[in-house]
Amino acid sequence: MSLDPAQDLKQPSPPEEPKLSVVAKGESPEDREAREWLENVYQGDRVKQLSPRSIITGMLIGAVMSISNLYVGLKTGWGLGVTITACIIAFAVFKALEAVVPAYKKDHFTILENNTMASAASAAGYMASAGLVSAFPALLLTTGRNLLWWEMMLWLGAVSILGVFMAVPLKRQLINIDKLPFPTGTATAETLRSMHTAGLEAMQKAKSLLWAAVGGAIVALWRDAPFMGNLALPGHFPLFPGAKGKALEERLTFGVEGSLIMVAAGAIMGIRVGWSLLLGAVVYFGVIGPMLLDGGVVQPGYRGLVSWTLWPATSMMVTGGLLAFGLRWKTVLRAFSGLAGVVGKKGDNTDPLAHIEVPGSWFVWGTALSGAACVLMGHYLFDVSWWMGILAVLATFLLSVVAARATGETDVTPIGAMGKITQLTYGVIAPSNITTNLMTASVTAGAASHSADLLTDLKSGYLLGGNPRKQTIAQLFGVLAGTLLCVPVYTIIAKPEKLGSAELPAPAAQVWASVAKMLADGLDALPQGALMGIVVGGIIGIVLTLLEEFAPKYRKWIPSTTGLGIAGVIPAFNSISMFLGALGAWILMRQKPKTAEKYTVAVSSGLIAGESLMGVAIILALQGPGMIKEILAHLGF
Repeated sequence: MSLDPAQDLKQPSPPEEPKLSVVAKGESPEDREAREWLENVYQGDRVKQLSPRSIITGMLIGAVMSISNLYVGLKTGWGLGVTITACIIAFAVFKALEAVVPAYKKDHFTILENNTMASAASAAGYMASAGLVSAFPALLLTTGRNLLWWEMMLWLGAVSILGVFMAVPLKRQLINIDKLPFPTGTATAETLRSMHTAGLEAMQKAKSLLWAAVGGAIVALWRDAPFMGNLALPGHFPLFPGAKGKALEERLTFGVEGSLIMVAAGAIMGIRVGWSLLLGAVVYFGVIGPMLLDGGVVQPGYRGLVSWTLWPATSMMVTGGLLAFGLRWKTVLRAFSGLAGVVGKKGDNTDPLAHIEVPGSWFVWGTALSGAACVLMGHYLFDVSWWMGILAVLATFLLSVVAARATGETDVTPIGAMGKITQLTYGVIAPSNITTNLMTASVTAGAASHSADLLTDLKSGYLLGGNPRKQTIAQLFGVLAGTLLCVPVYTIIAKPEKLGSAELPAPAAQVWASVAKMLADGLDALPQGALMGIVVGGIIGIVLTLLEEFAPKYRKWIPSTTGLGIAGVIPAFNSISMFLGALGAWILMRQKPKTAEKYTVAVSSGLIAGESLMGVAIILALQGPGMIKEILAHLGF
């Protein structure tokens, strides 16, 4: 059964998905679809993909963007989109080189090279999320310990590589079988097609993407540019005017977002996940929120409310995600087919994609070595007990499943929520050890981040016909680049006297530190009613997943477990934006299906790319000079 929310209620999906032929005798539906993809879409053996220029370009662009994400993350707690931005920059660079370098005129930078470049760039660009904006500064804020540069490099490298290899067994189920939309991955593929493909329809899509990008850039400029002054578009504003509208926005986060990125993501993800997000927002912030505020359990506003809602929401995603994964045990075993070769048995020779998929043996050796490194360093650097370190690695795989499914359905990777599940676990088994609490959670959050990132890139590759092995190799090079550049910059910027101050507030680290301190006393420190919320959320996740599995006819009316869960860890205005995007795309599909098929993904991709690029440019213009000044001062210039 397909779990693709983009197919619900005739939601548009990329036209390049292969059409299936009649089932051959003795051939499973999975093998049939794999063969069709191999014959009709795959071009990884005909088109240049993994090349020195694609790897080096990705490492360079990603390393630079990792510094931006580090600085923005320590300032705001948020990260910047990397993948689409990197693709556009690389395309522009090589187009310019083709005009001046004769060799490049005959050797064009291919669409698969650009996609592989993006894999390296995103791995490097998201390095900050592996601990540099959360666990490391939280450790400093709570214990006063400032890690040495080599300690951070080794830890980040091991955790990130662990995440890369943990994506291996998930790829086949989430991308090949379930066809989860991975909105950023889909948008990246559409952006690359528009830039690299000739032809009338391709040019029409490219023009629509370009104009949408201009619109997205105008929104970011209107909202973030300092010269807009009082005319600037608010980041979010009330649903309706008056005191009641303002109170709803400030106290319960119900408002309209001054951004089109979430609207565009909603258009790609589909109507089912969209209305599930809206339902979740109403339940968490419209029903439970006022009860919590009236009872004095939490403070008003997003940070106050989410300190309670994240527990049932995360529990729902964990039980639902793990059960959905377990119900596909045959596919999971297929993904591990390479393991048979490791232990000396004959592997699965019937798999049509065995020669291009990442072998199960890579997963075994990669997770064994990187997992062992995490356990060893956890013990010798942070005094984490051996068995606790092993438990953290095992839990990381389970939570990576949840994070990857959440990313695939909603484009939101709940890194913080996954980290807090680990913090809660170790708050019970090691209640007085803050260092253990933070660093085990760092393994979970960092690995889940890189696992979801690779799967997003692999979604692009699947749509474009790329070779997943080559993309995985590129991801590892990106991890290397991000580690080598991001850590030295962190040691320069994140001074102990500045962390937690107005100059460098490090909000994500503050949250991690607060949870670690709170759970120092065990489960009793959870907010009032949160433990019951965890139980109820877990039960709901199980029930909805079972309904989806055994009542497929009614699936479009069954709320998405992931959508409901994600709604509890993001502001209500984010959920409203994604619902509006999904609703608009669904209405267009019902009214003008050909137009929707042709333009929905292209326009959505353009909005995401344009606003992301302009947002990055504004932040670099505002923060870049100060950051460069600090680096030069540290170096003695």
